[in-house]
Amino acid sequence: MRAQPGDWLVVKSGRTAVPDRHGRIVAAGTPDGGPPFTVRWFLGGYVSTVFPGPDAVVLTEAQRRGHRAERTSAPRH
Repeated sequence: MRAQPGDWLVVKSGRTAVPDRHGRIVAAGTPDGGPPFTVRWFLGGYVSTVFPGPDAVVLTEAQRRGHRAERTSAPRH
């Protein structure tokens, strides 16, 4: 997993009632963009160091906008 400052880290929730966590990556731990990542979390605004697991994905700003648009435009049953 590689990232650069400005990308988003999305940690998927394993439960329906709990939303995914979104945070803006402030810094990558290695020169080639590898973890650990320093992340400013969207909810709460706090900063933490994260070693992402298999439940996490890195999205660029454009990918995140597209991802959010897909979720909000999906038909509801």
